[in-house]
Amino acid sequence: MTEPSRRRRLHYRPSVREASGVDTHPDAPLWRAAQAFRLVTLGYAVSYQFASASEYTHLRLSWSLVALMAIWSGASAIMLAGGKVPRYRIVLADQVIVIALMASTRLVADPDWYHDHQTLPTTLWATNAVISAAVLGGPWIGMASGVLISTASVVVRDQLNLDLWRDATAPVLVSVGLALGLATTTARRAHRQLEQAVRLAAATEERERLAREVHDGVLQVLAMVRRRGTALGGEAALLAELAGEQEVALRTLISEQVSGSTSDVGGQTVDLCPLLTTQASTTVSVSTPAHPVVLERDRAIELAAIVDNALSNVELHAGPGAKAYVLLEDLPGEVVVSIRDDGVGIAAGRLDQARNEGRMGVSKSILGRAEVLGGTADLHTGPGEGTEWEITVPKGKSSD
Repeated sequence: MTEPSRRRRLHYRPSVREASGVDTHPDAPLWRAAQAFRLVTLGYAVSYQFASASEYTHLRLSWSLVALMAIWSGASAIMLAGGKVPRYRIVLADQVIVIALMASTRLVADPDWYHDHQTLPTTLWATNAVISAAVLGGPWIGMASGVLISTASVVVRDQLNLDLWRDATAPVLVSVGLALGLATTTARRAHRQLEQAVRLAAATEERERLAREVHDGVLQVLAMVRRRGTALGGEAALLAELAGEQEVALRTLISEQVSGSTSDVGGQTVDLCPLLTTQASTTVSVSTPAHPVVLERDRAIELAAIVDNALSNVELHAGPGAKAYVLLEDLPGEVVVSIRDDGVGIAAGRLDQARNEGRMGVSKSILGRAEVLGGTADLHTGPGEGTEWEITVPKGKSSD
């Protein structure tokens, strides 16, 4: 075996059909059912030939045409059901052959007979061309084929001058094209939705597997580095702090990936939980409900900004080593966010003094934002008691 041939062999991947022997295309069952119907209608057309042969003026020619019809029925059924030959070619040939066989009625019978009877291949057998077109192209192509075959039947039988509303050929063929076309469209849509569900389930399973592997490996190593570095002190303490930050960030990322939530994709609504969990660090602990807390996008962003400002104040004013704790509660009609720290607290009158000095951080960034959202911001603090903000915001827009 040459090198190029071996390379081609290594890169060859069998398709699902080759591996299983079954056509997994969504409209494959419709194709198989259509060809079974084709063979059944062939039996009816042959029996009609036996009943009508005595009325034909060219008996041998009529039997030759029926034999051609039988050969085409078998060949097209095999090719359409198998799917190896491009189906659009077979469907186009089907339209041409059906119309040609219908037109051949004028060659084997006199005008008085074909004017009042079915064409040579029978209307029921001609319906196969409409069914194939509908399964291939959907309802519009199916109805177009129904109109085409109906028009050919009317022209061949010279019935243009009659009351066409009394002839059920056109309504039946067009209805068949519409019904089978809609069935095909529905089958393909359901197949796409099923594939999306399967891919989503597989992606979720893969995320959970990766989360387990990361938890068992990387996170444990980061946790060990954080503990040992803190115990050693010095430059190792800095390394421990960095490892701790990466551990928190990685845990947050894994949590979001496993739950499948995203903080903001530009829609009208957004899950508030990821907006808050992204603020977790070695000094900030964030707790949110297990289910999404969905708010209007602008309101969620404003509420997350309040939390961010409160945590910035903790970092600046709570003192060294202070830790903060964020708790999100999803209550009927409102959400409550608590931001608590174990720092030095705020002395009585300190906020009024800051406001008089022109420092508007708390009054604007926290109190002002909460008021705009139609909610409240309650502060609980004292020297040496730490600080706790309780932000209560309605889920909907404020009434004013």
